[in-house]
Amino acid sequence: MTAFWILTGLATTLAALLMLVGARRGAEPATEVDLGADELAALDRLKARGLMDDAAWAAARAEAGRRILSAQGVGAPTAGRSDRIWVIVGVALAAATALGLYVLTGAPGLADQPYERRVEDWASRPMTLDDQQLAAVAARAARERPNDPEMLRLLGAARFQAGDPVGAATAFRRVLALQPEDAQSWARLGESLVRANQGQIGGDAEAAFAEALKRDPDQLGARYFLGEAALRRGDAARARQMWTPLIAVLDPRDPRRLDLEQRLPPVGSGRGAP
Repeated sequence: MTAFWILTGLATTLAALLMLVGARRGAEPATEVDLGADELAALDRLKARGLMDDAAWAAARAEAGRRILSAQGVGAPTAGRSDRIWVIVGVALAAATALGLYVLTGAPGLADQPYERRVEDWASRPMTLDDQQLAAVAARAARERPNDPEMLRLLGAARFQAGDPVGAATAFRRVLALQPEDAQSWARLGESLVRANQGQIGGDAEAAFAEALKRDPDQLGARYFLGEAALRRGDAARARQMWTPLIAVLDPRDPRRLDLEQRLPPVGSGRGAP
């Protein structure tokens, strides 16, 4: 709690200093007019030395004069000493108001709840948790039961849903180290690798999908990704081999089936482009 108050005071002080610096800059007089006068004098010296003819000298003086008039017309805003005092008063009032609201609505004396205690609280009400909280609860359970394949599968699924495909892939690899014949975990590993690779089906993901199909030909997700990878390579025969069984099990009215049928090259197209 002491650290919180120290950081709060430092943040307030920094904000006040920044505002005072801005006020001081506003109080500094504009220098455009002085610079313009110096430029006019320099032009006169150049003409006197014969380095500028009358036409060039007149044009340059006219341009400098326009800049001076513009600077005089616009003028930079200025701030006096009393304005800076008002800045200090405003910062102090803002800080006091924020502190008062915190005292009234917050809990200044409450110690921070350790992360493990929060995870324990989340575990007691799993139906109310978001994806990240569920992943944290699953991670704690997997630490307590590191050789439980089912717990590791739950961890992989939770991390996948929470947007952590790298963590999900790690969990599914741990499952496969314990149960290398688990076709579904091979397929989920491949999906995690695809998401971690921004949708690209790399060699490691394709190998995982192939392992899934080797153990269970009915792994439809693996069939989809293997067909997609083949189609991107222009291997129409391999794509048909993967997608034909997948299309057969989908309802004719299913939009996914229609999409696959439209994208699948016709028989005889060889290695036609997708």
